[in-house]
Amino acid sequence: MSKKNNTAGILAGLLAGAAAGVILGMLYAPEEGKETRKKIKTKAEDIKDQAKNKYGEVSEKVKDQYSNISSTFKETASNVAHTVKDGYDKYKDQIVSKTADVVKNVETELNDLKN
Repeated sequence: MSKKNNTAGILAGLLAGAAAGVILGMLYAPEEGKETRKKIKTKAEDIKDQAKNKYGEVSEKVKDQYSNISSTFKETASNVAHTVKDGYDKYKDQIVSKTADVVKNVETELNDLKN
């Protein structure tokens, strides 16, 4: 999530710097005030549209990455769960078998002691 905030911060900084540069350039240009204000307004709208487009692009990339990471995590968790279950089933059967063998051996030994 920190990477997302850094990217957003860098993007905001670049756009703010570009906007400030355009506005300063227009303010110092030798034109009529009305014309300058019109240019500033048009340029600000262009920058706003560019910012919206970039935000949409970054947002889609983040959503795609989250979706990919989420899918990978779910798949990995499912694989781990199946592996653990399979291992449990395998060793459970072995333990039950060994326990049955021990019980038979103990019963045999007890019967031999009785005779």
